[in-house]
Amino acid sequence: MCAQGEAHTLKYRIRIERKSEIVNAVADSAIAIVLTTIGADADAASLARTLVEERLAACVNVLPPMTSFYRWKGAVEEDREQQLVIKTTSDRTAAVGARLRQLHPYELPEFVVLNATASQAYAAWVGESVLPAT
Repeated sequence: MCAQGEAHTLKYRIRIERKSEIVNAVADSAIAIVLTTIGADADAASLARTLVEERLAACVNVLPPMTSFYRWKGAVEEDREQQLVIKTTSDRTAAVGARLRQLHPYELPEFVVLNATASQAYAAWVGESVLPAT
């Protein structure tokens, strides 16, 4: 009976240690998600490709067109837009913002930065992907 109890305790301790390792790996793996929208008729793919080619983003998802409602200059507007989800590192967000202001057709482009955690392997890939080429 004692051997069974010890085996259960050991199994439980191993599970807790593994869970702790996963939590610690995720906590140390911060990335940034930048959101922006662009008109449905604009070339979202070109903007996305430029950000990746210039190593400002590891990946950009261009979502299907949607309908957006928003207040602009005192009026409620309705437009067809596409959402871009830009994966980068926290230290590259200022450069992403500067480049978006240069490339974006809007007078005031959406620029929302979400700090996120990712698996250690994914965060490492994002970090490597946005390192300036040598």
